[in-house]
Amino acid sequence: MSGPRSIGTRAETGVVRYLRAHGWPSAERRALAGGNDLGDITGTPGLCWEIKGGKVAESAHDADITRWLAETETETANAGADLGILVTKRRSYSAVSAGSWWAHLDLTTWQALTRGRMVVAAPLVAAPVRMHLSTLVPILHAAGYGDPTPAALTAEGEVA
Repeated sequence: MSGPRSIGTRAETGVVRYLRAHGWPSAERRALAGGNDLGDITGTPGLCWEIKGGKVAESAHDADITRWLAETETETANAGADLGILVTKRRSYSAVSAGSWWAHLDLTTWQALTRGRMVVAAPLVAAPVRMHLSTLVPILHAAGYGDPTPAALTAEGEVA
């Protein structure tokens, strides 16, 4: 396996393991789909995931994130998914710590998650929003995606 492909496999596998443990037990790496890419992870109904690993992801600039979010949106449309999420590896965090990696959305996706309670001005719709994957997961659960696992619940029964 080539270096870049191996890096991608490790990154995708780390995110899949995190998602399986946090409400998407059917999450798995998606087989390559050629020119009509459908995202990197399947088994998360309504969601399209684009995963970036390695040094390129660790040192990504705003232009990289914007380009990758546009790629994620294309893949989201190809997959017929509701929402597209870009996850990038953080420096000093291995795949075992994928919950601490960055999850990126554009403001349109964020608006969809917050059920339109926020109005986004036209020039800002593609502006990126960044948070830890572990922060995004309960927000996705609250919006009706995935199933919160008992480990993800607090004593009061709310998503942690």
